[in-house]
Amino acid sequence: MQELADGGARIAFVDEAPVGFDRREPVILIHGFASNHAVNWFFPQWVKTLTEDGRRVVAFDNRGHGRSEKFYLPQDYDVRRMAHDCLRLIDRLGIERPDLMGYSMGARIAAFFAHAWPDRTRSLILGGLGHHLIDGAGLPLGVADAMEAPSADGLATENQRMFRLFAEATKSDLRAMAACIRGARRPLTEAEAGEIAAPTLVVAGSLDDVAGDPKRLAALFPNGRALEIAGRDHNRTVGDPAYKKAVLTFLAERP
Repeated sequence: MQELADGGARIAFVDEAPVGFDRREPVILIHGFASNHAVNWFFPQWVKTLTEDGRRVVAFDNRGHGRSEKFYLPQDYDVRRMAHDCLRLIDRLGIERPDLMGYSMGARIAAFFAHAWPDRTRSLILGGLGHHLIDGAGLPLGVADAMEAPSADGLATENQRMFRLFAEATKSDLRAMAACIRGARRPLTEAEAGEIAAPTLVVAGSLDDVAGDPKRLAALFPNGRALEIAGRDHNRTVGDPAYKKAVLTFLAERP
């Protein structure tokens, strides 16, 4: 992995070249909470899918995650700071106007990036996040409490158990994850969504109670479209073939 160390948060990233031919249309991948670039994008073969479609792919570990720098105060995880990490990275790599693809918390970061820097956003792909981008402030605060519990045993809700066990499986820094949940809680407003003119694809599973309604969110974007994947929950949507097919079609059709 390479590192961005320019005086801001130290960010670890990979930069994968396209396979066979180069569309010169780079894609930036932003992973979800308690995940990392490998779990979210390499293991489900997203990087393979996109590079074989002729696209340069940059995937990074969000601050507090994976091999990137860890912080322990909620304010260090304001979603606008996390979006700015992405801006710093594409500036470093000389990428002017990438397609942005985020999953769950990464989709929230991508949406804030697109709103703040519209001239740097070619298109926006929001996976694992629907209308809760607007009407919810991210994962329940109880998930932060779950990160600080002695173990997953006895946690009160299924979401608490799911995210605690996932964080353990990815070897996440649990104290950093608790701060992240408490800090990255800013919703996007309907008015702000309406200002994002970039072509936008919103994808979520029909059983995903973490995301909210993808169709309702897509309707807020001037150039939004939605895909709801039947029978998929928050975790099982990530590598779904219908998701990959929809993204490749979207990228081929958007200006």
